[in-house]
Amino acid sequence: MTKILSIYTQDIRNIATNWTASVVILSLILLPSLYAWFNIEASWDPYSSTQGIRIAVTNLDQGTFIQGKPINLGLEIKKSLETNTKIGWVFVSHEAAQRELKYGNYYAAIEIPREFSQRIASVLTPNPVQAEIHYTVNEKINAVAPKITSKGASSIIQEVNQSFVKTANGAIFKIFNDIGVQLEHQLPLINKMKGLLYKLETLFPEINNGVDVAVKDLKVSHSLVQEVQARVPEAAELARKGTEFSTSLIQFLDQSRSALTYAAPQVKQTLIRIKQSLDAAQLGITAAEGLQDNKSSDVVLTNIDRAQQSLTEAVAAAHTFKSLTDSINAVAPSGALTGISTEMLSVIARIESLQNMLGQAFQQGQGKEPNVLLVNTSKKTVTLISSELDRMIGSFDSEILPSLQGAIVQANNTAALTRTTLIKAQHSLPKVQQILIDASKGLTLGLKEAKLVQERLPQVENQVKAIGDRLRALEKEGRLEDLIKLLELNYEKESEFFSEPVILAESKLFPIPNYGSAMSPFFTTLSLWVGGLLLVSMLTVKVKSQLEFSSWQVYLGRFLTFGTLALLQSVFVSAGDLFILGAYAKDKLLFIMFSLLISLVFMLMIYTLVSVFGNVGKAMAIVLLVLQLSGSGGTFPIQVTPLFFQAIYPFLPFTYGIGLLREAVGGIVPELVIRDILVLTLYGLISVLLGLALKNRINRLAAPLLQKVRKSGLIH
Repeated sequence: MTKILSIYTQDIRNIATNWTASVVILSLILLPSLYAWFNIEASWDPYSSTQGIRIAVTNLDQGTFIQGKPINLGLEIKKSLETNTKIGWVFVSHEAAQRELKYGNYYAAIEIPREFSQRIASVLTPNPVQAEIHYTVNEKINAVAPKITSKGASSIIQEVNQSFVKTANGAIFKIFNDIGVQLEHQLPLINKMKGLLYKLETLFPEINNGVDVAVKDLKVSHSLVQEVQARVPEAAELARKGTEFSTSLIQFLDQSRSALTYAAPQVKQTLIRIKQSLDAAQLGITAAEGLQDNKSSDVVLTNIDRAQQSLTEAVAAAHTFKSLTDSINAVAPSGALTGISTEMLSVIARIESLQNMLGQAFQQGQGKEPNVLLVNTSKKTVTLISSELDRMIGSFDSEILPSLQGAIVQANNTAALTRTTLIKAQHSLPKVQQILIDASKGLTLGLKEAKLVQERLPQVENQVKAIGDRLRALEKEGRLEDLIKLLELNYEKESEFFSEPVILAESKLFPIPNYGSAMSPFFTTLSLWVGGLLLVSMLTVKVKSQLEFSSWQVYLGRFLTFGTLALLQSVFVSAGDLFILGAYAKDKLLFIMFSLLISLVFMLMIYTLVSVFGNVGKAMAIVLLVLQLSGSGGTFPIQVTPLFFQAIYPFLPFTYGIGLLREAVGGIVPELVIRDILVLTLYGLISVLLGLALKNRINRLAAPLLQKVRKSGLIH
């Protein structure tokens, strides 16, 4: 132990007594501090000084009109950027922007195209087109600058989007608000319509039945129209024949009226002839009655037979008169003619009855005396009939003939009216035919549409039922009144909310005020390793003395010197970080103490490599430095580095040195501090063990090789 201390004390004495060595040693102590301080200061807050990053802005927007109002969003963006001092915005032409960007005078160029406002306004058209802002970056100038310029370009897009969303949402929610007011006014009508919909839903069975009946009735009506159409030609033929018949009938009646006028005396004469025949029969009967007592029965029977003959003539004449009257009455029915015909029929019946009585009298009188009673009754009957005929003959000119003539005139008028009606019917039949054709077409179309309704009605019923089910489901989920209240909310506040519905509430678990303070653990750790490399580069690990020392004594004795210098380096670096630069540390004392530990471990590792392996050890320490720059997670999260660095990350001293200082800067997590201290201590112990175990052996083996290398005159 004495020899170890003697080496250390001799080194201190030599430094103190040799001012040149003192200056060199002092420089070696201060150089790591300068390395750390410059880097920390350079990265103190780089994102607050981005106004020097020049970005060209070119506005080519021609603007547009929305509902008759001119807008130019490109000009609005330009005005907004003119007040933004976070980045050095430069407003130039398209040609100047591209030229200066190419030569590196601008880091990026942003161009607002001509149709920018027009595309934004296309949101109000059926085919909206997204607007674009052209962003061009020169990545050759600097690796970090494109990230900053990209952030600036993104902020423009975000500002435009947020403004657009706020404006659009404001318009939309204003419409919703108006709809809510209208819905509130129309709520009674909506409820009424809803009730009608539910009622319609229950009436569909009756509607279906009604449509079925309508289809059936339309089919029947169509069949009837077709049948009538088929009979129209027959009706036309009947009308034609009826017209011809009525024309003939009129002619016949005209002739009959003329004939009646001329034949009236003969008609009357017929009545007279009947009367004369009755008178003759009355004479025969009277004669028969008078001869019953004086003449033989044969003479009586002869008179009776003569009377019968006269009665036969009277019956024939009476039938002639009745036939004439019935014929005229058949053509032109008349009460008077019917009465005359009935009266004549009564006369015929009495005459025939009289004939029967005389016939009986004649039969009974064969070979004996005729029946006096029958003869007397016959005489009375003839008298009555004769009186009736006298009355008819007397009223012929005043009653019977006018009745006959009036009946013919009436028949003539009826025939003329019938003829006129049939002629009109004939003229109307084409129109009727056309009406029937139109009716057939209408019924065909109606039947087609009715069948279509019949086919589609189930689908409509299902849709109405679905709407009803949906309304009932909506009523279960919430009332329309609640929706109206929601729509009537303040549209301006709703617009502001939806333009930025989520606000990031940032909470810093371990707050660090600036980027430089956050980077101080990395640069401090790095400078301590660099300080160790400087010491082994400038100072020798060998001991030149007249005393004899073993290899382990030399190893430990000289390390005390290197360790002391390393501790001084760490004091200057850490204290300078805190008190010169003003770097933030949650616990300043621990920051200095952790720096002492890290520096001591790093120096032990580097010193062991050089002490054991000589110049090769220096190269190994430099290789470790290079690996740890990228593999320790000091600048970027280790998760974004290649897999190789992620694999070696847990085994690098920087990992735990940086981690330990971060605990002092941000805030202590005891478990992490203990872990980092234990791992660093382990690295130190392993280094000591390797140095004590291998120094003597490796030095002897490497001595011949070193002699040959030195002979080259290039390597000391």
